[in-house]
Amino acid sequence: MTYDFPVICVGNLSAGGTGKTPMIEYLVKLLKDDYKLATLSRGYKRKTEGFQLADANATAETVGDEPFQFYNKFKDGIQVAVDSDRQNGIAKLQALAKKPEVILLDDAFQHRKVQAGFNVMLTTYANPFYNDIVLPTGDLREPRSGAKRANCIVVTKCPSDLKSAEKDAIVSKIKPNKEQAVFFSAIVYSDTLFSETGSITFDAINKFTLVTGIANASPLVQFLKGKQLNFEHLNYKDHHDFTDKDIKALSKKSCIVTTEKDFMRLKDYAVLKDTLYYLPIEVKIDDAVKFNDLIKGFVKR
Repeated sequence: MTYDFPVICVGNLSAGGTGKTPMIEYLVKLLKDDYKLATLSRGYKRKTEGFQLADANATAETVGDEPFQFYNKFKDGIQVAVDSDRQNGIAKLQALAKKPEVILLDDAFQHRKVQAGFNVMLTTYANPFYNDIVLPTGDLREPRSGAKRANCIVVTKCPSDLKSAEKDAIVSKIKPNKEQAVFFSAIVYSDTLFSETGSITFDAINKFTLVTGIANASPLVQFLKGKQLNFEHLNYKDHHDFTDKDIKALSKKSCIVTTEKDFMRLKDYAVLKDTLYYLPIEVKIDDAVKFNDLIKGFVKR
């Protein structure tokens, strides 16, 4: 199904860990001041069904950890919805009294019932789709030829000092068609850690426990090691459901640093209130002006 208003999909060919959440947040910041904006996600591992619109009563259990992160970060500045049936979710959003002017689809590249007007496909620098094969032998959800459906391709989690020659080599392997633009992006980590009640810097802690429940924690671990920090790493599977046993073990740690996504699932445990911090990240896009103009140009059209 196609739509007569702007629908932008952020997705990938891989099974996860390409940086969709920070890219959605980048697009929210780019568009929210000029348009009524909504995000629509599946709401993975939530304990509700059907369409849900995040409000002041929302939790990670009702809408999923990533949508809950969107809601916590942007509050009433945007609408945050979840529905495993994206077609139904879009219809529900459009039926609202304050319907959005632009909808951002989170991880819907494989949802063929919904045809977004603009597809942003992500692939990581460390594991590009052109070197991968389809599940279960590889990590691709569909064949590499699926990349041809993208309007632009963003190579994510690149080194900050990526040289032009290597970029050219990557583009030659991607083999974009003449309508496809290729961009490169890097993760930028904050210098400040945040809790529910305040913030600190790494200088304020001598030792900490890193807790991650994401698809690929390697870039974060390498960043922290590069700062010569003293930490242990508890690495859980992506979207891990923290058990009472997990929480009891974590309550014995003097300082916990986690991702913003994991923080959404841990912050309501009272025993962690005084020890739990998260490290925000942002996306930095090379040639951001061109990328921004591409997105804004589509929305205006």
